Amino acid sequence: MPEDWRERPLGIFGGTFDPVHFGHLRLAEEAADHLQLGEVRWIPAGQPLLRTAPQVSARHRLAMVRLATARNPSFEVDASEVDAAQPSYTVLTLERLRQTSQLGPRRPLVLLLGADAFAALPGWHRWQSLLELAHIGVAHRPGFPIDLARLPKALLACYRERFCEQATALRDTAAGRIATFAMTPLGISATQIRTLLANGSSPRYLLPDEVIAYIRNHRLYPEN
Repeated sequence: MPEDWRERPLGIFGGTFDPVHFGHLRLAEEAADHLQLGEVRWIPAGQPLLRTAPQVSARHRLAMVRLATARNPSFEVDASEVDAAQPSYTVLTLERLRQTSQLGPRRPLVLLLGADAFAALPGWHRWQSLLELAHIGVAHRPGFPIDLARLPKALLACYRERFCEQATALRDTAAGRIATFAMTPLGISATQIRTLLANGSSPRYLLPDEVIAYIRNHRLYPEN
């Protein structure tokens, strides 16, 4: 009997997405492949706290993510953080997901992070509670695994205790493990795209055409 995708872990991919680009899309795609995820749920932040304010509104960023992911049946978009009135904390997002009838406490969740974001995890609100709610999947460059020497002491101890080599182990429990995967390096950043747009240069081939059209139609990221 074919495997039900709902038996696989659900990837959770949050971010500002200002704007969403092919680097984001490739990370989600490769995470789904390497970590054997059933789906990836994209959650644009409404009011992110750990960086400067986004250049465009949460509604526009949500719309761009919907356009970028629309053709991939393994991707879904969660607008709850955009709809919420309070700032976005990842731990509160995961707690909310665990309270929904669709997910509940048992389905494995995998929070997807880049290596830099993972290394900065001790600065996050209630960061140690994240692993009570989800596994963590960390993307790194091929041939350059997580640099353990650069991890803060508390995070290093957590990594050593919870690291698992096999993606299949993420199915065994709902939360609590850390897995890594090599991601194709694309060298694309939202900052780079915003700079190109501000200078009147083309961002083509850095993000989906549908997103470029949306940016132009709504006159986002205007030229300086």
